[in-house]
Amino acid sequence: MELPFNERGVSVTRTALSVAGQVFPLRDVEDLRVVTVPRNRTVPTILSLIGVAGFAAGIGFGSAVAIVCGLMMIVVGWLTWITQDVTHRLIVVSGGEQREALSSVELAFVERVADVIRGAMAGKGDAAARPAQ
Repeated sequence: MELPFNERGVSVTRTALSVAGQVFPLRDVEDLRVVTVPRNRTVPTILSLIGVAGFAAGIGFGSAVAIVCGLMMIVVGWLTWITQDVTHRLIVVSGGEQREALSSVELAFVERVADVIRGAMAGKGDAAARPAQ
């Protein structure tokens, strides 16, 4: 059996997509989408605002403990922001339902997998149009 693509645990053949133990027969795949999921802003913002409030309360009441805890929360919010990655997901529509097939921080890899799948699906249509010998 020919493997047009086999990289990082993702295999695409002429008949199926296999990712991390999930197998998607290409005959059942109706659509593919690459979705970019941005960083979450809510959690770091809330943590930092709690830190600012604690810091302000510490200054207002003259409490060194509240100042230190407030500064620590500000740093935790900042660290939460910088350690988040933008993720890219390959969504496969099969049988009318959407399923996440692949998730990666590298957009180029996810798009390459999507292109290989589209090529394999297009080849499937070409093989059906050719007469049997």
